[in-house]
Amino acid sequence: MKAWHASLCGALLLAAQAHAEPVGEVDTAFKLIGPDHKIVVEAYDDPKVIGVTCYVSRAKTGGVSGALGLAEDKAEASIACRQVGPVRVTQPLAKREEVYSERLSILFKRLRVVRMVDATRNTLVYLTYSDLLIDGSPKNSVTAVPIDRATPIPLK
Repeated sequence: MKAWHASLCGALLLAAQAHAEPVGEVDTAFKLIGPDHKIVVEAYDDPKVIGVTCYVSRAKTGGVSGALGLAEDKAEASIACRQVGPVRVTQPLAKREEVYSERLSILFKRLRVVRMVDATRNTLVYLTYSDLLIDGSPKNSVTAVPIDRATPIPLK
């Protein structure tokens, strides 16, 4: 029971830490009723790697359905992750781990960011894509953050 509780607390802590912070947005199409269609840019810090921030841009559907939260956003996103300060890995990293996930539709679609470790090059690779309950999208974007060899990335 204690292991289950610790695992749940860890998952909740990770979810609380990996939240998007709005950076800005641009309108792409005027909507007479409801908000305009737009592209939003959000930043989030990797919860296990201090000093790395990822910036994700994605389409956000406006109009009445967008205002009510019923719209399905497009399955297209772009990502750029950068070292923004001294890098410190807070715990050993899995070779591949989902870092961030956000709903793009009320039921089925999610935007996901996955961190992969390229141990040979001491580099963190971040991939963003969206998936559907039944059929995911092949549209994706990837970025990499090389880490100084003096700071080896600890693996699980």
